[in-house]
Amino acid sequence: MNPTTEIYTRPWWLPGRHAQTIWGKVARRRRDLPITKRALPTLDGDEIELNSLPHVHSRPHVLLLHGLEGSLRSHYVNGILSASVDARLNAHVMMFRSCGTRPNRTRRLYHSGETQDVRTIVASLVAEYPSAQFFLAGVSLGGNVLLKYLGETPETIPANVIAAAAVSVPYDLSRSATSINQGFSRVYQRFFLQTLRAKAAEKAARFSGLPSPEQISRVRTMVDFDDLITAPLHGFSGAEDYYARSSAIHFLKHIKIPTLLLSAYDDPFLPHEVLADVASQAEANRALHIEFHRHGGHAGFVTGRFPWTAQYYMERRIVEFFERFLKSSVSSGGLAK
Repeated sequence: MNPTTEIYTRPWWLPGRHAQTIWGKVARRRRDLPITKRALPTLDGDEIELNSLPHVHSRPHVLLLHGLEGSLRSHYVNGILSASVDARLNAHVMMFRSCGTRPNRTRRLYHSGETQDVRTIVASLVAEYPSAQFFLAGVSLGGNVLLKYLGETPETIPANVIAAAAVSVPYDLSRSATSINQGFSRVYQRFFLQTLRAKAAEKAARFSGLPSPEQISRVRTMVDFDDLITAPLHGFSGAEDYYARSSAIHFLKHIKIPTLLLSAYDDPFLPHEVLADVASQAEANRALHIEFHRHGGHAGFVTGRFPWTAQYYMERRIVEFFERFLKSSVSSGGLAK
């Protein structure tokens, strides 16, 4: 489908892609939500933390995949959960390995192309709620994981999964890694690397054969980190091999379920040419619903007349998209609400 650019309007008081990107982290209030945590086992002896809102009988479920170094405190996570509560949807957040409340058990961490853990969580939730409908959402890295999951073996997606939404996806990991190492975007890179280096050092202290603390301390870019840690730890020959095999852009043509792709051309995490390439590919796949805006930053999409009345387009749009396909499924004889 053709890109849409007419729904979201950038507020006058928040100009620029960096202001949009940073606002949620520094200025947005988080809503107190009753979260229940549990650990689900993986096939390799590790565990995945799943955070869930209280179950509302017979309502659909949303499973959210967070971004790089995300947590329940991430503004977009709290926002999407809040929007799900308001829409009376059940909601869950899958925490990638090492992003939960305690370090994961195995040598490995998580990365943009790891989809087995998503399969594990989706299968577990579908088994727990076999008659429920499911929506999947992913933001940034989580969006890349989600799109790869949907496109790599589409025939294995449970029939209960009826729609998905991916926001501010990097799509092309190599070009994204280059972009985040330029200009002001290096600030975001430094922020991510602070916790990533700490996690890598913690792994090195527990497991043999990993890079030394001195090697880890010298990492200065995402490419450095992926070359030293991500790639060898997860079976890739190097950063570029990891990027080539994990980038969501290569899996879009195979996606079968209705999927919203929401991004901004001024996203500081990737060059705008990437979105032009995505839009070109999506024209051949009617399951993809492209909504690319001129403004919005990275997982920003703040709106509203004044700062003290700020509103958040992203989560509202996700829920609206899901409700559209819920109604469509029900009217066509799908699973009951």
